[in-house]
Amino acid sequence: MPQYTGRFAPSPTGPLHFGSLLAALASYLDARASDGRWLVRMEDIDPPREMPGAASLILRQLEAHGLVWDGPVLYQSQRAARYESVITRLLEQGDAYYCRCSRSDLKAMGGTYDGRCRGRGLPRRGNALRVQVPPGTDIDFEDIFQGAQHSALDRDVGDFVVLRRDGYYAYQLAVAVDDADQGVSHVIRGSDLLDSTFRQRFLLERLGWVPPVYGHIPVAVNRQGQKLSKQNLARSLNSHKPEQNLYQALEALGIPASVECGGMDAQGLLAWAVGRWRRDCVPGGLAIPAPEDT
Repeated sequence: MPQYTGRFAPSPTGPLHFGSLLAALASYLDARASDGRWLVRMEDIDPPREMPGAASLILRQLEAHGLVWDGPVLYQSQRAARYESVITRLLEQGDAYYCRCSRSDLKAMGGTYDGRCRGRGLPRRGNALRVQVPPGTDIDFEDIFQGAQHSALDRDVGDFVVLRRDGYYAYQLAVAVDDADQGVSHVIRGSDLLDSTFRQRFLLERLGWVPPVYGHIPVAVNRQGQKLSKQNLARSLNSHKPEQNLYQALEALGIPASVECGGMDAQGLLAWAVGRWRRDCVPGGLAIPAPEDT
C-alpha cells in the first residue's frame, strides 16, 4: 500500500477561524493515526480575494496549535508553469476549449453549461478554458464520512472552467494537479467542498491519475446556520489559548477531552487525541453548530 499522505490547504483570504481549525485538525489526526505524512499547501491563486500577510499568519496559527507539518509548504502561486503544462495537455487531448460565456450566461442556462462554445475555436485571450464533460459521465465514490456519493456530471455541472477569463487558474485545476503531484492519498476537508470533488475526480481520471480517498467532515455553522467564514464575521483563532481551541474542536469531532488532559499543552493534547481518533466518532451530516464564542 502507498504511504498515507494527507494535507491541509487553506486559502489566504484571512486568518484561520474555528471552522478552519476543525478541517486542519481532522486531516492532521487522520494522517498521524495512520502513521502518514501531513502537508500544508497554500492555495494562493486568487489575488483579488487574498489578504496581505494572511499566509504567514495562518502558518503561525497552525504552529501555535501544535499542528506541525511535514516538508516545505507548497504555494500555488509558484506553480504556474506546472498548471500551464496540464492546460496544454488537456488541449492536445481534445478535452478542453476556450469559451466566452459569462456567469450571467451560465445562470440563463440553469447553472449547467450547455457546451455552446465547443467547436468554435476561440482564442485564449479574453476567454475562459473549459474541460469537456462527455454525455453519460457518472462520478461515484465512497466518502469516509458522508457515504456513497454520485453525480451525473454532464447534467449536474456540464463543461467546467479550469482557467478563468481573467487569467487566473481555477481552483479545480490547481487542486487536482497538486494532489497528484504531492502524492496525496487522503483528502479530509469540510463538506462545503463535497461538490467540488466530482470535478476534481473527473480531472484526475482524465489525466490518468489515481484520485485520493475523500472524507468530508461536517462544517461548523453559526446560529443563523451559515458556515463560519470571514464574510460571516467568524472570529480569528486566538493563538494565545490554543488548548481551549483544541478542546472545543476535539469535542466537535467526537473526541471530548477527559480529566487526564488537564494541564496538557497543545502538543500533548494532540498526541493524546491521535491515539483516540476514530473516523466513526465524527458526527454525521453536513453541518454542526460552532461553539458560542467562535
